[in-house]
Amino acid sequence: MVTISIMAMLIGILTPAIRGAVESSRSFKCSMSMRNVAFDFRIFADDRFHGDRGDDAALGNQFLLETFQEAQYGIDEFWSFDNPDTASLMDSPANDRMQCPSVSGEVTLRSHAPCSGGAVGPAENVSYGFNIRLHKAEVASRRGRLRLDSVKLSSNILNESDVPLAIDVDGKLASAKRVTPVFTGPSLGTTGPLGGDRYWFPGSRHGGSANISFIDGHVASFDDPLAIDGQGWGYQTIH
Repeated sequence: MVTISIMAMLIGILTPAIRGAVESSRSFKCSMSMRNVAFDFRIFADDRFHGDRGDDAALGNQFLLETFQEAQYGIDEFWSFDNPDTASLMDSPANDRMQCPSVSGEVTLRSHAPCSGGAVGPAENVSYGFNIRLHKAEVASRRGRLRLDSVKLSSNILNESDVPLAIDVDGKLASAKRVTPVFTGPSLGTTGPLGGDRYWFPGSRHGGSANISFIDGHVASFDDPLAIDGQGWGYQTIH
């Protein structure tokens, strides 16, 4: 009985430490994955070094953030799987960087569709959301109504070191809002299409914090994902 009591006590002491070590390891792996994605983005955005920009080759020195996403997942014009219709992200080691180890569940990739068009899902299992203001801009129509228009990026985006590129997302919250989590960003007071935090669903899954990768390649963890110095989430490129 004494031995059993001692073992129970030791298990009680060690379990939180083990759990903390596992969580720390997952957070570190997630951070490294996001750093790799940010590194790939810097190459993709750099006119001196970028490789295949898919359909964006027609845009000259400009490109779409969504095209970069598709290249990272290997979907749409970058489809790199044997199956012509669907593929599992978990079955493709080359795409591990697009999954946070703290997110369970299989991600299904669909061919011949963009990220925003249902190529990545289900929403509940998506790990990372990319800065929606690098994807869409709110612009005023002739009648003064705000609408969303596509953003075309150039290598100039590489000068914006304090602008978020991607963040851990809560796919379940995005699903509840009936939007895809592949793009995210806070409303920041707008009354336009990005208002009401419709596209804002940070995933604070690393001890209550969210990992955020930035344009310059660094990754940081935030208890409050809005607490970013500089332009942060409010940056909007001219498109």
